[in-house]
Amino acid sequence: MPEHVDVVYHRSGTGPPLVLIHGIGSHWQMWQPVLSRLEPERDVIAFDLPGFGASPMPPPGTPAGIQSLTDLTSRFLDQLELERPHVAGNSLGGWIALELAKRDRVASATGLSPAGFHNSREAVYQRASLATTLRVARALAPHADRLGRSPAIRRLTWSQIVARPELVPPPDAAAATKALAGAPWFNETLRVLVKERFSGGERITVPVTIAWGEKDRLLLPRQAPRAARRVRGARLVIVTGCGHVPTYDDPPQVARVLLDGSRHAAAEQSHGPTADQTPTGATTESGTS
Repeated sequence: MPEHVDVVYHRSGTGPPLVLIHGIGSHWQMWQPVLSRLEPERDVIAFDLPGFGASPMPPPGTPAGIQSLTDLTSRFLDQLELERPHVAGNSLGGWIALELAKRDRVASATGLSPAGFHNSREAVYQRASLATTLRVARALAPHADRLGRSPAIRRLTWSQIVARPELVPPPDAAAATKALAGAPWFNETLRVLVKERFSGGERITVPVTIAWGEKDRLLLPRQAPRAARRVRGARLVIVTGCGHVPTYDDPPQVARVLLDGSRHAAAEQSHGPTADQTPTGATTESGTS
């Protein structure tokens, strides 16, 4: 694993650092709808994972999988001299956030529909669904700018991951389609990830928030309580009215979840957990340190 990690990233805002990690086939721009709500309170770093978005592939021989992506992310944090930032991720990014928490590399972790909690049948569904999405994106990519202007096309191509596709701006839809179609590490990463599961959540000692889109059609919401049971002390929050990628469906709600995850960490570190720190609709299991 190389010492230097070559990635493209965006940094803005002021306050405690908050690192944002996208899902498989996505890019850092998926966080744009919430950035203006985070920047007054957080030093926000959103980046393209190696082999996705505008970031190049890692060096030849780098194995695909969650441990490599977590190693690469940790090295990127080292490059920015971020010792223990808050971190949040969506889907694959949420799984990476939890792996970083397991390594005690972060101050808090928030997962928006984090991957890694599927059973065998769900793994088959997720792989088939994502593979189909990739094929569609590759077919549409050459015409993405024109097709993205059509509400009907956006509903057709985005309805699985966004509850309200009409809210996705046409330029964002086109850019996301191109990012997915051009992601060189997608297939190999997907093949490995569906065979793996998150484990070791009992070793986590930093505050964790598991937030799940109420209308997630890719990682089905029934995985949410399963995830909360497997992560030590996790708070479970249902993101109402939102799909798998919730940032377009309800930016204010998602921003609150992200900010609350790190506020919860600061409160626990200063005073220990209290009942009023748990959001409405969340469940808190014992054991958070």
